[in-house]
Formats: sequence, structure tokens, C-alpha cells
Amino acid sequence: MENTPTRRKAWFGWCMYDWANSAFATIIMAAVFPVYFAALVPEGGASLPIPGMSRTVPATALWGYIISFSMLLVALSAPQIGAVADRHGARRRLLVICTLFGATATMLLGATRPGDYLLAGGLFILANYGFATGNIFYNSFLPALASGKQLDRLSSYGFALGYIGGGLALALVFVMIQWHEVFGFADAGSATRAGFVLTGAWWGLFAIPTFFWMRETALPQSPAPLMRGFRQYLATFAEIRRYPQLFLFLIAFLCYNDGIQTVIVVSAIFGKEELGLSQGTILACFLMIQFLAMPGTLFFGRVAEKWEARRSILITLCLFVGVTIYAFFMQTALEFWILAAVVALIFGGSQAVSRSLYGSLVPPHKSAEFFGFYAISNKFASILGPLTFGLIADLTGSARLSILSLIIFFIVGIILLLRVDVARGQALAQGEPP
Repeated sequence: MENTPTRRKAWFGWCMYDWANSAFATIIMAAVFPVYFAALVPEGGASLPIPGMSRTVPATALWGYIISFSMLLVALSAPQIGAVADRHGARRRLLVICTLFGATATMLLGATRPGDYLLAGGLFILANYGFATGNIFYNSFLPALASGKQLDRLSSYGFALGYIGGGLALALVFVMIQWHEVFGFADAGSATRAGFVLTGAWWGLFAIPTFFWMRETALPQSPAPLMRGFRQYLATFAEIRRYPQLFLFLIAFLCYNDGIQTVIVVSAIFGKEELGLSQGTILACFLMIQFLAMPGTLFFGRVAEKWEARRSILITLCLFVGVTIYAFFMQTALEFWILAAVVALIFGGSQAVSRSLYGSLVPPHKSAEFFGFYAISNKFASILGPLTFGLIADLTGSARLSILSLIIFFIVGIILLLRVDVARGQALAQGEPP
């Protein structure tokens, strides 16, 4: 594919969006906001304005419910929004709208005060909706910008810039909070709220190169089609069923990836509520995760090359089983650091190798359609993990039992993955006799 100046700018613009929105992923979803949100909830739990519901909900349970509800909104609306984008060629415009919407909601989190847990939860739902929906449009440009080995290279560039951008943004917020008096803030809470404003501004400002240089009209081919409504989504599901090994791997991935994503988004609030860790300790752990994730990704990529992708994924899933058991028993900050280091090393590898294995099982002529289905199905699957975590924390009052319950997602994923015949699936995808 020709590497023209226009193409290079489009590549740079595409990668910069990962740099931009990774600040939201690290600061709001994972490291800072969950701890802040838990501090907003009264010690006795949150009282929700729901008719007929008089009992309170602990902060850990409420956080799980909020994550799950935000993903439900994305999953239900994504096929219809995708249909509008396809029909009107509005992929880039909708990406701009989602970015501005999400970044603005993120900055408004800086206006919340102690006790405003309902306002903060509502703003997070809006911000996460903009983040998750925007990512669907953003990822759909990838097949139009590169193909073959260039596609893997561009995807890796995006991942790398995302790790760096998210890590730098988190480091800035960490410094603001830890040394808040140097920056003129009255306390750590004020610095944290300023960090939310910084996050939204980082997302919006660093996305500007994406908006200027990644235009649909400048691409040599149209971006990959999204799901054209629920009818097309169901039709694609029926088509995927014709490829048994691909279908089996997709179900396995949706199970174990839900567990992985839930571990990431509940780790901070678990450390705060169950272990009593300080905000500084939690932020430092997540900074370490950002810098260890990249070598971990590269290591498991090499394992996949040497031993095959499925075996590499199985190793990470067995380690995730160990992570959930270890989390149930841990008591100290040192144990939390050890847990964070292990998660950092296996998280990126599980994601990158899973994506490449899925791609190898997809027929080339169905790539755009099947990856669109993959993206939206992932949103549906991401509802169950946080909901399970929230329900068990709500019913038992124990976040330890909640984190242990996630083991079922990994065990089911392992069982299904062991049944995938990769060679047979790849042969069928290439049109060879199975």
C-alpha cells in the first residue's frame, strides 16, 4: 500500500487517538476515578432513588452496576448508530461527536463534591458511553488505512502510543495529587477533580490530529462497514455459525475477556475498600502497570510465535485464575503490588494475541463484517462481569467474594478455548477443505 504523505498523516492521526483517549481508560476507568467515587459514597452505602428499594448499596456494588449499565447502553445503541454512520458516511463526524461528548462529561466530573455520588455516576456513564462508542468508529478505520502486515504494524503503533499517552497522563495526575500543595490545591480531593478536567482536555486536544488528518474522503477505500442495525447483526451471527472453530473461539473470548476487563476496572476500588490502600499507593501501582504492560505484550507475542497463539492465551488465562484466587486472600499493600505486576505482564499479551488469533480464523473476504460483529459483541459481553461483581458485593457485602466469582469467566473461557481446533479453523477460513 503506497506510503504517501497523506497516508502517513492519516496513520499518525489514527495512532494519536489511542494516545488521546487512553488517558480516560487509565485515569477514569481504572486508577483514579473509582477510588474517588468510593470516597463520595457514605460509609453506610449509597441510597438509590428507586421506588420500592429502601436498602443501601455498598460502593463496590454500585461501581459494578454503573460500569455494567454504561456498557448496556453502548451495546444496545451501537448497531443503530453504526447503521446511521454507514448510510451517511458519517464515521468521522460521529467520532468527533463522541469525543467531544465524552471529554466534556469527563471534565464535568471536576465539578462534583463529597456526597455527589449519583451525579458522578451519571457523568461517568455519559463519558464512558462517548469513550466506548467512539472506539467502535475509531477501530473501523483500521482496515482502510492498512492491510496485511501493515495492518498489524499500525495496530501495534496505536497500542504503543496508547500505553505511553495513558501512562504520561496518569503520571501527571499522580504528581498533581501527591504534591497538591505545590500546585496550589487545598487538598488531594481538589487536585483529583482538577485531574478529571485535565483528562477530558487531554482526550479532546490530542484527538485534534485525528479529526484533521483522518478523513473518510482521503482514504483509498471506505472504512470497514459497521453493523447495519440489529437485523444485520443477527445475519452476521448466522454467518459466523458457518465457521465452527471461529464461533467457538469467539464465545471463549467473550467469556474470558469479560473477566479480564472486570478485573481491570474493579482493582482500584477493591484496593481502596477491602485493603484500605491510599490513593497514592493505588496510583503508583497503575503507573507500574502502564510501563510493564508493553514488555508483557511483546513477551507473550513471542510465546505465541514459538508455541502457537492458543497456548499463549491459555497461559495468561491460567495466570488470571491464580490472580483471582490470590486477590481473595491478599491483605497487604505489598501483595497488591505483586498482583498488579502480574496483571500488567499478562493483560496486554492476552489482548493482542487474542485479536491476532481471531483474525487468523476470519475469512479474508469477511474481515470487515466479522470484526464489526466482534466489536459490538464485546460490548454486550462486557455487561455481565461488572454486573456479577456488583450483585455479589451487594448481596454478600464482600468484594473478596465478588473478585473470586470472576474465576468462572476464566474457567469457562479455558474449557472452550481447549476445544478450538485452530488449524482446522484457519484452513476453513482460507477456503481449504477442513
